[in-house]
Amino acid sequence: MAEWDGRGLPPVAAERARRAAAGGAWTSLLSAPAAAGLRVAGFEPVGEVMGSMVQQIGWSGYRGCGGYGGWAAPTITSSDPTRFAGFRPYVDALDRGYGTAMSRMAQEAATIGADGVVGVALTMSHLDTGTREFTALGTAVRGPGGTRPHRIFSTHLPGQDVAKLVAGGWMPTDLVYGISVAIRHDDWQTRQQASWGAGNIEVSGYTELIIHTRADARRRFGRHVHESGADGAIVSSMDLRVWEIEPGENHRDHVAEATVFGTALLHFHTDTAAPTRTLTFLPLR
Repeated sequence: MAEWDGRGLPPVAAERARRAAAGGAWTSLLSAPAAAGLRVAGFEPVGEVMGSMVQQIGWSGYRGCGGYGGWAAPTITSSDPTRFAGFRPYVDALDRGYGTAMSRMAQEAATIGADGVVGVALTMSHLDTGTREFTALGTAVRGPGGTRPHRIFSTHLPGQDVAKLVAGGWMPTDLVYGISVAIRHDDWQTRQQASWGAGNIEVSGYTELIIHTRADARRRFGRHVHESGADGAIVSSMDLRVWEIEPGENHRDHVAEATVFGTALLHFHTDTAAPTRTLTFLPLR
């Protein structure tokens, strides 16, 4: 196997792309409705494409308790520039993992002459305690004619939804996401509210932690959409997980991780009528 310096496509992926670019039978991840929808929108599948990255993720930057003492400890998000780094290096590692996988997928699509990738599935798998694999997998598509876009578009949407968007004057541009991790110390008030005998009351510390984390993930998602130059975005998933850690004796923190994934959209048609008549419907009588 050829040596690889980490730049460009891995040799195995480059060889797969070379075979696909040479023509012949292609593979795809499309369902029958997705393939039909793409044909309506003017796209043809040209091959299955993938990007992958395996990354060791440590916990550098975290320095113990999320807050100390007092009645109510602060919630510290990974975007907070005024406090210690917290989980910011961890979030940066996740950004790098997903971004690299998507970039390699787009490179493979460009190598086989595609204009975009549809139905993209983004996954993160734990290989062992600290090693994770980030994968982007989708179907590369190509439009008719000799004019090519200046860059590859990508979307989580299936082919039939891409067709609906194009008919309505919208074009998917980029996969976009926002990730945030926040930490909050279980202060005196939180411990009292979460105690066995507290009854049915709100644990305000946990509520604040979750609200802050989700809001920060949505802000980062919005910034990613803005940086892509898009007019808006369709959200595909909003996930949250919470766990607790014990950095020291009689010290307990709660950590929340929020993720938002979606597709950025560009509006290319502003008339009241649809730009195509191919997606008409007939009354069943």
